[in-house]
Amino acid sequence: MDVEAFFSSGDDWAEPWVLDVELIESLRFGPPAGRTDLEVAVALTRLLHHDFVSHGTDGKGRRLDDENVPIVIKAHRAVLERLALKPPTWPFRTFDGPRGFGTYWRDNDMRNSWQARRDCIEQILGPTRDALEDLQELEYERRFSKGPSGAFKNLIFAADGEKPQIVLRDAVNNDVEIVRHADACLVFTDPLPPHGLTWRQMVAWWTNNHQPDADEKSAADALYRRLYRSLDSPPEQLLMITYCARYAEEGGFDLPALIPQVYLHYDPYTRRSTKQSGALYRQRMDFLLLAPDRSRIVIEVDGVQHYGRPNPPDEQGRITHTAVPRLYAEMVAEDRRLRLAGYEIYRFGGWELTAPGGEQILDAFFTELLARHQKPTL
Repeated sequence: MDVEAFFSSGDDWAEPWVLDVELIESLRFGPPAGRTDLEVAVALTRLLHHDFVSHGTDGKGRRLDDENVPIVIKAHRAVLERLALKPPTWPFRTFDGPRGFGTYWRDNDMRNSWQARRDCIEQILGPTRDALEDLQELEYERRFSKGPSGAFKNLIFAADGEKPQIVLRDAVNNDVEIVRHADACLVFTDPLPPHGLTWRQMVAWWTNNHQPDADEKSAADALYRRLYRSLDSPPEQLLMITYCARYAEEGGFDLPALIPQVYLHYDPYTRRSTKQSGALYRQRMDFLLLAPDRSRIVIEVDGVQHYGRPNPPDEQGRITHTAVPRLYAEMVAEDRRLRLAGYEIYRFGGWELTAPGGEQILDAFFTELLARHQKPTL
């Protein structure tokens, strides 16, 4: 996307470029048709960098003025937040005046140095530009990777009541509808950045949709408690507690979000319809991580119900189980299908997590897993 897309031609040579204020303000709510947030963010970053450097040096080619530059900064912030990137911190909001760049450089020993002023703008916008370049590189690499096929569209997860009934309305475009018990689950439909889904982005989504007045820490606590309520067993609870403890560490909010009880594949209710077909056997995954390298990682905690059926209680009331080869065969067949589609799958036995040392097993596993799936370096 070119910077020129934000402007229209002026009426005379004195004003060759006129900012499309209506377009800029609309960017706070989403990108224009046919564009992505990544394209918009790159173009806005270039515009702000060029104009502030121009104002701080020779003054040539500047297109913004003191009235509209704050509008561009607000739009820039909104687009970066949708990409789960940290917006730059501006010590000034205009070019001139008490809160302008000119006042700032005079107050900070940059009066006689164009290079110092360039360095100032680079310090503000350089990290944003570098992060956007990383996203562009990942987007490019994605076209040639062996990752999961298809686009991220719906994430239905964390049901804490009745099981949601989901139908596939459009098998080609993967459009789904929750026809019953929608209030028992969460649905994430925000745009997914190329570098995966972080805990910070999940918290921002929760805040926008469920707690608009909450600060980040309060919203994170409420979201964690809501996710925890969806878990079925002590081994699953231990896994989530162990992983989510990392959120409290330095940089923890930028780790991939651990998403429980995910309905990756849409429901056998569609099997009963004569209008739809192709519903998959496995209806729900225990946990999902969308990693920075675009990997989709499924983690399963297997109880005895995954491979056996309960027998009637014995004379002491104890319940034993009989292995059912068909259950095991169905499970591993679905694992094969998911792996061929590009997912990584890791399984834990419920028994090993409830035995002594279960927490240490999980902690070592997540350390190695996160190291393996770090954001690629250029």
